[in-house]
Amino acid sequence: MSARHKFLVHEPEDMVGVAVEDVAAGEEVEALIMSNGHYLPLKTRQAVPLGHKVALRDIAKGSEVIKYGVAIGEAFVDIKAGDHVHVHNLQSLRWKKSVVRADDGQLVTIS
Repeated sequence: MSARHKFLVHEPEDMVGVAVEDVAAGEEVEALIMSNGHYLPLKTRQAVPLGHKVALRDIAKGSEVIKYGVAIGEAFVDIKAGDHVHVHNLQSLRWKKSVVRADDGQLVTIS
């Protein structure tokens, strides 16, 4: 039996949800907001593998990305609702002070 939802979201203010199974591009699915039990409709724009994040709303370049109710990183490109969110468009706060992304998208370590 398949779950009603394909993404989990912890808090209503979260900007991303986590896939509970592989989700194909173009699927119309729901995300369960765990803190209140509400469901959020969503259409994926790219495939999102199990355990990876999807954008729940548009996220502007330079914006902090919220997950678990806290900032987890910064968008280094504009991200659209339904986009797969991962290292290709999100810089983790964990490495923000020691690693930067060059104009060509490559990670560069700074001292």
